[in-house]
Amino acid sequence: MTLLGASAAAVSCGRSAGSSSGKQARKLRYQGWAGQVIVPELAEDLGYLGDVKLDWVGNTISGPQDIQSAATGQIDFGGAFNGAVVKLAANGAPITSVISYYGSDKHAYNGFYVLEDGPIRSARDLIGKKVGMNTLGAHSEAMLDIYLKRHGLSQGDIHKVQPLVVPPVNTEQSLRQRQIQVGVLGDILRDKALATGGLRPLFTDYQLLGAFSAGTYVMTDRFLQQNPDTAAAFVTGVARAIEWARRTPREEVIARMEEIVKKRGRKEDATPLKYWKSFGVAETGGRITDQQLRLWVDWLAERGDIKREKVKVSGLYTNEFNEYRRSSSSPGASAPSATKTRS
Repeated sequence: MTLLGASAAAVSCGRSAGSSSGKQARKLRYQGWAGQVIVPELAEDLGYLGDVKLDWVGNTISGPQDIQSAATGQIDFGGAFNGAVVKLAANGAPITSVISYYGSDKHAYNGFYVLEDGPIRSARDLIGKKVGMNTLGAHSEAMLDIYLKRHGLSQGDIHKVQPLVVPPVNTEQSLRQRQIQVGVLGDILRDKALATGGLRPLFTDYQLLGAFSAGTYVMTDRFLQQNPDTAAAFVTGVARAIEWARRTPREEVIARMEEIVKKRGRKEDATPLKYWKSFGVAETGGRITDQQLRLWVDWLAERGDIKREKVKVSGLYTNEFNEYRRSSSSPGASAPSATKTRS
């Protein structure tokens, strides 16, 4: 939390491309993910970013770290689950969410799995049990809390359920060896575990909340003020890539992403790409809605992680740079600009 708060002060020292010359930046620094193709990389390969180019500065394994690097000006955009975005903004970082880039749907989701022949059948059965997830205070713990609350558990009983950090690659083994009683699995790890057999879902985040966008890309307010045209090219390009992936046959999307990994020549294992099914973005073109962020404001405030009065949901995001401002809009269609206010 100290580091998150420090980013607000550090951002004024961060380099903002396009400031002194009056010209807008046309190159965006970013962090990638090994063996994966993020939506902006797909957008660039499809030619949707126009003359805006991406400048890869390295990889990350953490969404919160990625957006903190964006807040401090080390990179020009970063992405994380919306809870991390809310927490960073609540600590004073001058950042704004500009587009959703991943979420949960019937193809892309995280499931809470138990042994098929095990005794756990309901929320109440989780009292005193261990639930393995990749990190605490994030998406999976929030889904667990919402599930338990919706099934009538008191706060006292909820506190008896034990969320534990288990590396995703070890979750299946830990579950099968009964070191934990529930394991959170998604994407390739989920599909491989289910193919082996012996597991069943207690619930999934898609079953819990339906289709929803879970993470956004952020930029600093300073960058957006100084580079509005670049921001618009980036955001709308990413939006177009989301829609391209939505309407294109899965095999073709995977082939395109495999080719991107091959061309960048970083000696990565692209095997996980074969398991790609969807980015899971709920709204057309990654358009952001209040509800996507309010969910996290409410959860973090209930936990005491943030002060609710410090956060105004409408001040956390803008759709101004996205030509898909309305669900029925597409690039080239007229749509009103969204406004953003900072509380």
